[in-house]
Amino acid sequence: MTASQYFSSGKFGIERETLRVDIQNRLAQTPHPFGNDEHITRDFCENQIELVTPVCHSIDEAVHALAELDKRAREELAKNGESIWLYSNPPHFDSEDDIPIADFTGDHSSKRAYREVLEQKYGKKLMLFSGIHFNFSFAEEFLRELNTNNADLHIFKNELYLRLYKQLMVHSWLLVLLTAASPYYDASLDKDGKSGIIMSEYSSLRNSKRGYWNKFLPVLDHRSLKTFTGSIKKHIVTGSLYSASELYLPIRLKPKGVNSLGNLAAHGVDHIELRMFDLNPSAPLGIDKRDLEFAHLLILYLLSKPDFDFTPELQEKAVLDHKNAALLESDIEFLERGEAIIEAMREYFIGNENAEDILEYEKQKLNGQKVCNSVVNNIYE
Repeated sequence: MTASQYFSSGKFGIERETLRVDIQNRLAQTPHPFGNDEHITRDFCENQIELVTPVCHSIDEAVHALAELDKRAREELAKNGESIWLYSNPPHFDSEDDIPIADFTGDHSSKRAYREVLEQKYGKKLMLFSGIHFNFSFAEEFLRELNTNNADLHIFKNELYLRLYKQLMVHSWLLVLLTAASPYYDASLDKDGKSGIIMSEYSSLRNSKRGYWNKFLPVLDHRSLKTFTGSIKKHIVTGSLYSASELYLPIRLKPKGVNSLGNLAAHGVDHIELRMFDLNPSAPLGIDKRDLEFAHLLILYLLSKPDFDFTPELQEKAVLDHKNAALLESDIEFLERGEAIIEAMREYFIGNENAEDILEYEKQKLNGQKVCNSVVNNIYE
């Protein structure tokens, strides 16, 4: 582990999607009540709230900011007898008529046009899945320290984030395994008019093969940021993707300011986004701070790993692993791989008591899944 004083420093942000529901826990049909507030906005539909924290300098600060936004949102919703649905899977709804597309207007009308494309392509139901996105960037001082060959810092930074992106894509299944929290869903998700709670074969519906994925595997060229953005643009030019925002992969590289492919290509990577976290209904804010701290530790650990050729075959395997990690009965192979990574991280962070506590917390989750698998197997033997 590096001895840099900036090693654990950086910028952190949380985006939390939830649905607005009325007193009967049905999707609220009132207009989005927060105007153009950049920190309390909506995603696909009018009855979905997205809380966006400002850029923070620690996970503690980001969680505190999320708590403040959550308090504001709940107080405003309570005025209309509404509340927040703190589950990744939606409540019962009668039909897609209950899912109004987010009514962006004026300068933001293009956002509505994009969502209308998604409606035609994927249907509205898929867009109700909600989760948490975790944004992170390294401290500039740390990047300068790592740049021992005094390369152009802009190029060095892009290469570092691209290398990290590949590592996180290959390891995204581990975060699914540790944070999946949505095995139950309402039958209306399967068919209009149906009702009743169904226990899925998946621990996380939105991360499974039923979740947020493109209708094809978008193979990308990871040799450089230029080839990376160029390969995304090819998918847009051919019509496979409407825009870069339609690239439904669990990790994203983001630019500073306007999130567009052009901005990323022109100005480079500002931060990296992890998009696989389920809403945790047992955590008051929908996320356990320890899971974000583990994600941060994983980022720091993976930064020490060498670069590799992220071939189309490896890209396909990464996505398949991610989907399979969302199965309710975890494959013993995943559990053992997860334990091995946590043990390697323990060695890497040896002497860091906080890191060791976080790693032990996550390891106990894997042990719990092993016990559950054993019980299920005994029942069916």
